[in-house]
Amino acid sequence: MSVLVGLGDVVTAFDPAVLGEKEEKLFTILRGLGRVIVAYSGGTDSAYLAWAAGQALGDHALAVTADSASVPESHKRDAEEFARIFGLRHEYVKSYEFENPLYSANNPDRCYHCKDELFARLEQLGRERGIEHIVYGVNVDDLGDYRPGQNAAASHDVKAPLVDAGLRKAEIRELSRRAGLPTWNRPAAACLSSRIPYGTPVTVETIKKVERGEEAVKALGFRQFRVRYHGDLVRLEISPAEMPRALTTEMAGEFTSIFKALGFLYVTLDLQGYRQGALNEALKK
Repeated sequence: MSVLVGLGDVVTAFDPAVLGEKEEKLFTILRGLGRVIVAYSGGTDSAYLAWAAGQALGDHALAVTADSASVPESHKRDAEEFARIFGLRHEYVKSYEFENPLYSANNPDRCYHCKDELFARLEQLGRERGIEHIVYGVNVDDLGDYRPGQNAAASHDVKAPLVDAGLRKAEIRELSRRAGLPTWNRPAAACLSSRIPYGTPVTVETIKKVERGEEAVKALGFRQFRVRYHGDLVRLEISPAEMPRALTTEMAGEFTSIFKALGFLYVTLDLQGYRQGALNEALKK
């Protein structure tokens, strides 16, 4: 018997036996590590991994969230609440990527410098606590995308248990749903710096402007979207499923009011809609 789970317009069939085998393999991998620090952002993948580590290792699993300006405050609150509900050990670690000029220059390898900073901080924490292994929430579907952070993980010997267990994004969502995790259908998330085009310097001031804009759009009821910063111009990507609501005169007025108040001169809606990693499109030209 298959399990069906819908996310937006996507419906996927699963074999429960195969899913169960993959989850048990994940638990076995985690148990074999003994004690772990989970790089925990609170998104669907890292939340499921943190939960699984808690199930497999109990108090020998520590979920750690980066205390960085590039992480939206609402995401930090959500991460804290999830950890509280499911009884996970959870801490923050200060991350100083904005002090690195190679990060703030915002070249295509920006994500490498961010993850390199985070994993270095987690390594230091691990040495202090006697925890040898760090794990993070990359999954099989992530392996084909342009993600310099994976190179940083490799250089710090950070483990990828979801990949080792053969888990794809849709399977992680389904297993999360079965476990009663509220993150099972959480929209894809990324750090705020990913809203800035490569080559445009990343500053705390800029990403906080983006964060305020995204919180305002979220307050209008939109779920899957991105605010892309282009200097005086803001480009709003809305998921295709939500686009009809965005394409109204009333909503145009709402968007204009929000972003003009934040200092943008021009407010635009991208007619292609939201797509993950849209700023990577410039790298393929």
